[in-house]
Amino acid sequence: MKRSSLLLNIEYRAISGLSLLYGVRMLGLFMVLPILALYSSHLEHATPTLVGVALGGYGLTQAILQIPFGMLSDRIGRKPVIALGLMLFIIGSIIAALATSIYGVIIGRCIQGSGAVAGAIMALLADRTREEVRTSAMATIGMSIGVAFAVAMVAGPLVAHAFGLEGVFWCTALLAALGLPILWRFVPAAPRQRHRDVGTDRSQFFNMLRRPDLLRLDFSILALHAILTGCFVAVPVRLAALGIPASEHGWVYLPVMATAFIGMIPLIIIAEKYRHMKAVFTGTVISLVFTLTAMSLIPADSWLLVALLWLFFVAFNLLEATLPSLISKSAPAGTKGTAMGIYSTSQFLGASLGGTVGGIVSGAIGSSAVFGAGACLALIWTLVVWRMPEPRYLSSQIISLGPLREEPERVLTERFQSIAGVEDVLVASDEGVAYLKVDRTRLDDEALNSLTGSTS
Repeated sequence: MKRSSLLLNIEYRAISGLSLLYGVRMLGLFMVLPILALYSSHLEHATPTLVGVALGGYGLTQAILQIPFGMLSDRIGRKPVIALGLMLFIIGSIIAALATSIYGVIIGRCIQGSGAVAGAIMALLADRTREEVRTSAMATIGMSIGVAFAVAMVAGPLVAHAFGLEGVFWCTALLAALGLPILWRFVPAAPRQRHRDVGTDRSQFFNMLRRPDLLRLDFSILALHAILTGCFVAVPVRLAALGIPASEHGWVYLPVMATAFIGMIPLIIIAEKYRHMKAVFTGTVISLVFTLTAMSLIPADSWLLVALLWLFFVAFNLLEATLPSLISKSAPAGTKGTAMGIYSTSQFLGASLGGTVGGIVSGAIGSSAVFGAGACLALIWTLVVWRMPEPRYLSSQIISLGPLREEPERVLTERFQSIAGVEDVLVASDEGVAYLKVDRTRLDDEALNSLTGSTS
């Protein structure tokens, strides 16, 4: 009873502490999005192109270092790597706060992104949660990101109005500093024994890059965040054209995003509960094509922009929520950590490309063209996912082998595969576990228990 209570306490601390840590860190990153295009005019050499580079700069270093940081956390420990990432984020924030030119802000943003610890945080969460609660734990992290995004859209303009652009960066440094005591005093350390489906396995890396189903999802998250970051080169300018003071932009974003979150819930239910994931997913991508096209065509002073922003955020929230689920469903047994590492790298690379290309397009043609470029990317995205098969609704399960680990892995794989409902198997005798992907509607629990229970 005491052991069970202890495990639950560790899980609670891991889920709540890491969700708070992730949310605080993302809040610092997101606060810059709605204000940089409006509050950078005093910086030397500031142009729309360089503002876009500054917006997406963190994504480039995140993309480059995401997998190396994950591998480093496998070697030296999760918490030291996360602490290093937070320190880099603080240093980058201070450099950006002290910058007098747009180049200083770009350098600061890139150093912020060099603390690429998203993978290490998710790995520590997986280390410290049971398989049966891991999905809900990951969902809690997702909710913390959503809340951070919503708060940032309001807080960013308010802080910038009161303290200027440098005040926003000082605020992000403070938020990252608050993350350090949360990490060391509240979040439990990772256990010594780790499973290969948590970290990045170099032996699986190139196999993941050869799977069309996973590459399709990696492109999807890249396109989604490229469109999001690119739009924030243009959206603040368009809101200002409507006569809305920069300090009040947050009060436009907040109700739009809050109601958009509510609007996407029925679609999530249709996709997951009633298993129409492909139709909902592809339909949402198509809706982005039309929404972004309309945003590019309406007059700069049209209030229709607010309604179109609502449609955009319904689509964004839905896709942001469903893509990790699709990765989890599609990744082969025992490879989830590696698949998520590549997925996260694609996400941040998209943010970098979106900011840079959005800035170039805005500077050369105008803000409306940024939405048109996003519509073109969404059209390419539609073609990429058009022929995607309906995803299989499989669940991950880790089985302890016990004395079975003495048997050859090939034999054990065949024994597991003979059980109805077991769709994929990776036996890891060195860890003493088998990673299964199972169809719970068909799974023969009795046969599975008989196989594993006969060894106890």
